[in-house]
Amino acid sequence: MTAADVTTAETELLLAHLRSQRRHVLGILEGLDDETLRRPVLPSGWSCLGLVRHLTHDDERFWFRGVVAGEQAVRDEVEASTGSAWRLGPDESADAILAAYREEAARTDAIVGRTPLDAAPAWWPDFFGDFRLDSLREVLLHVITETATHAGHLDAARELIDGRTWMVID
Repeated sequence: MTAADVTTAETELLLAHLRSQRRHVLGILEGLDDETLRRPVLPSGWSCLGLVRHLTHDDERFWFRGVVAGEQAVRDEVEASTGSAWRLGPDESADAILAAYREEAARTDAIVGRTPLDAAPAWWPDFFGDFRLDSLREVLLHVITETATHAGHLDAARELIDGRTWMVID
């Protein structure tokens, strides 16, 4: 089976749901300036931009390049991590962080496109204890859920910032 042969209707359906949640994440932030994207919105101190950085590093990069593909550079990053994906450096622009999210999403899509849904993770970190995901399918479902959850967090943050909502239900 070649890389082109592993994409199934189920793969496309799962990717479509993940892409929809990514569009939600990016769409709810449209129109916010750099200062607003950096401003902590909740008492916990996270910012909208910090959440996008978290999605980039701890979801897209970790789960797909690290766990699914087993990329050594990502594994090394995880081992050396201080859990700082939420924290922004003063030099990191909003445009760069949003672009990194889009680029990491494209890498994820490529990995998913060449990996069978039943494939076991190439690497599994020991810090999860008994928790385990056994296939690309399970990783995709986990990241879809995680991304949707954070899209909801961004909905609430955006409504607190300026009243804008993603979905309007009358």
